[in-house]
Amino acid sequence: MKLSDFYYNLPEELIAQDPLLKRSDSRLMVLDRANDNLEHRYFHNIVDYLEPGDCLVINETKVLPARLIGVKEDTGASIEVLLLKRHSDNVWETLVKPGKKARPGARISFGNGKLVAEVTDIVEEGNRLVKFEYDGIFEEVLDDLGQMPLPPYITHKLEDKNRYQTVYAKNAGSAAAPTAGLHFTEELLAQVENKGVKIARVTLHVGLGTFRPVKVDNILEHHMHSEFYIIDEAAAETINETKATGGKIISVGTTSTRTLETAAEKDGRIKPCSGWTDIFIYPGYKFKIVDNLITNFHLPESTLLMLVSALYNREKILDAYKVAVEEKYRFFSFGDAMLIR
Repeated sequence: MKLSDFYYNLPEELIAQDPLLKRSDSRLMVLDRANDNLEHRYFHNIVDYLEPGDCLVINETKVLPARLIGVKEDTGASIEVLLLKRHSDNVWETLVKPGKKARPGARISFGNGKLVAEVTDIVEEGNRLVKFEYDGIFEEVLDDLGQMPLPPYITHKLEDKNRYQTVYAKNAGSAAAPTAGLHFTEELLAQVENKGVKIARVTLHVGLGTFRPVKVDNILEHHMHSEFYIIDEAAAETINETKATGGKIISVGTTSTRTLETAAEKDGRIKPCSGWTDIFIYPGYKFKIVDNLITNFHLPESTLLMLVSALYNREKILDAYKVAVEEKYRFFSFGDAMLIR
């Protein structure tokens, strides 16, 4: 299976640069696999496609304001540090730009010394391990000094940090938002529950690897990044009960999907667990848990587009993307949504 099999042409002006005024006003393309039908709706119509006894699975991860702009203490040179993964309380794996100025021993100051990072090691892919020094609580210092790590294709400044968080974000640890969940409002979630649809809450901390391009022509040679996930007892029980009673599992986003499919047992049940997943889902994959998927429109030749193609059909997904381009849907993180049912 070739990388070029997942290419489509996207005019740059369709890449959404800003979130809509109201989250649930985004458009919703509905793909019905049973009859190959395609509908154009709005996201607040999602309730129409959920049935009592179904289960909506959401990812409660919270995006860290992980982008820090500082200066090198000895030279005053400007340096950007992006937090990737916490190794211990004060030690983080980071992406530093420019890397040549961040050799072991280099010290970087943020906010006039409110936060100081010392580079301690260079690890895989040139990432830097840094040890932070600060007074108080790290998360509060980070919230004061850090910026949201928006994807590289978003060039506009984000005026409200909360618009790159889901309304149900709870567990801090992501370097990027689980963007399919950005369309939900508190009111819409209440409508879902009032209809008799259960909500299961899982966590997968999204890494920046989600934006890394696939660089091999044969996609089977691609090495997936790993991300930390948690499924607690309550979520596992809700999902298993839904499956047992014939309800559908509707996964909100590729992150929830990867979490569920990683934790799936051979008998199609979920057990409470946590750990690291590097699951790579592409056409030919047999889904064990997920029945329907709510997702955004993804980058050409991305692993996310490959996952979506695995749930339906590559040709039909690309046909739907062609329609989305013709109908001027908004693409990527702040863009519109798709429901595959």
